[in-house]
Amino acid sequence: MQDGTKRKAPPRRRGKPIEVWVTDEEKAAITERAEEAGMSRSGYLRALGLNTPIRSVVDLTAVADLAKVNGDLGRVAGLLKLWLAEKRGQGARPMDVEAMMNDFRKLQGEVLAIMSRVVK
Repeated sequence: MQDGTKRKAPPRRRGKPIEVWVTDEEKAAITERAEEAGMSRSGYLRALGLNTPIRSVVDLTAVADLAKVNGDLGRVAGLLKLWLAEKRGQGARPMDVEAMMNDFRKLQGEVLAIMSRVVK
């Protein structure tokens, strides 16, 4: 990667198949879980057999959604701060506003903690 471009990993060479006997229900469950992880059935079973961590695509989608919520919280807090600067002392007591700002910060911290747990 000399010029900053990403290169694809070389394709895996096909090896020897391993037969696994399953019921129709088990095959459906394996297929569903492989799709959730964004993998083929073969790749999913290989990863499980080699004890490789499997990340769910659903989890990563949830992290992206949480990142949007975190951004929205930041924008709302910023708008509140701007409003307070322009309308100092009007409409709300300073103690109530400070408590709300602390709640925003606390919520943002919780969202970031959840995102970290999901990604790890």
